[in-house]
Amino acid sequence: MELTQKLSAAFNEQIKAEMWSSNLYLSMAIHFMDQGLEGCAHWMKKQAEEELDHAHKMIEYAIQRGGKVNVSAIDAVPTTWESPVAVFEHVYKHEKHVSELIDKLLDLAIAEKDKATEDFLWGFVREQTEEENTAKSILDKFHIYGVHGLVCIDKELGKR
Repeated sequence: MELTQKLSAAFNEQIKAEMWSSNLYLSMAIHFMDQGLEGCAHWMKKQAEEELDHAHKMIEYAIQRGGKVNVSAIDAVPTTWESPVAVFEHVYKHEKHVSELIDKLLDLAIAEKDKATEDFLWGFVREQTEEENTAKSILDKFHIYGVHGLVCIDKELGKR
């Protein structure tokens, strides 16, 4: 079964969203590098790589299923945040948004009766659950330890 036109178009939108996410995390990494928070920067670089990998997986899947993939312009991402906590609040909010996008894509695959695409997307659903939990856990540490715990959190994130 080939991807329907609706699914092909939706995959293009999700690919664009994944690439935007990669740019967002790269921007966050640069922000942290500028502040000397190398552990946080390292964590964000890894996030950027993961998001780009997601885009590549979706591109490969869509092409294998006969979809038409178009690389489109990516909107600019934010470049500054008021604090490390604000960055991770943005991460958490963004991961919840991406989860919603993946859920909508899965809902479309179900509506289009494309079980192979459903199966493919369930892996992303599971990954998004993990991403949200990880971001929430980092935020919880900031709220527990406060600004004084930044050095410890930075060191921990550098181990990723």
